[in-house]
Amino acid sequence: MQRQTVIIRTLGLATAVALAATAVTACAPQTADATPAAPSSPAPGGSAAASPSASPSSDGKPGDASPTPSASSSSSSSSSASPGVKPIMANGDESDQIRELQARLRQLKLVSTAPTGFYGSKTTAAVKTFQSQHGLAATGSVDEATWQKVQSLSRKPTDEELRPPTTNEVDAPDPRCMQGRVMCISKESRTLAWMIDGKVVSTMDVRFGSENTPTREGEFKVEWKAREWTSTIYHTAMPYSMFFSQGQAVHYSSDFAARGYAGASHGCVNVRDKGKLSTLFDQVQVGDKVVVYW
Repeated sequence: MQRQTVIIRTLGLATAVALAATAVTACAPQTADATPAAPSSPAPGGSAAASPSASPSSDGKPGDASPTPSASSSSSSSSSASPGVKPIMANGDESDQIRELQARLRQLKLVSTAPTGFYGSKTTAAVKTFQSQHGLAATGSVDEATWQKVQSLSRKPTDEELRPPTTNEVDAPDPRCMQGRVMCISKESRTLAWMIDGKVVSTMDVRFGSENTPTREGEFKVEWKAREWTSTIYHTAMPYSMFFSQGQAVHYSSDFAARGYAGASHGCVNVRDKGKLSTLFDQVQVGDKVVVYW
């Protein structure tokens, strides 16, 4: 009550009501046994109302779980295969075998990003290049001949190569990030780059919402900040929250720090490096730009 009174006196009744409505949509990590206390009516701007942003065209789906061995998707595999040749991995598929493929392609200097287990545009392009270099049909999908050739020219990846602990490599910035003060957030590389006038000041790994509760894409502004915040729906801590789209915020996630990409948020942009985010929180101002893109 004391906190609400301070907000009302400082910002006015209308603004305080708007912030309260926004805060109720605050997100938290998704786990198999997490059951949020549902509000009596849909909260304004809740991430469930947003259109899904996951796409099979890019590596590293937002908020995907750690991939488990599974059969490749027949619908995506058939579209890029050569006649009469059945691919075993193709655009849109997800598996541990794809994670191994990506690690081997990285050994061969055909990709620079860390393995994700998701077969998207970067993997497709790398496979096409490999196939062209070795006299194979450049379909962009992996058939048995391509897989055997990749294996013969690379070694079995180590656990660290499959799931490297290092920071993800930052994508080329979106054009909207090149002017002013911007948190430039790439879903494909799973990175946040803090940029000022086109120059990268700092970078950090991030995690996104699941396909059911996607992180919204677009250009936003930091609406408000809270060094200490607790989700009013999921009752989990959200330190260093910087809200940019109603209930969605950039914030530290202890779950992300502990489990990595084996989980997802409910729409927020999770950061696992608390030290880096603490420094960023002190630098970012209300009104600074936020760009979320593929």
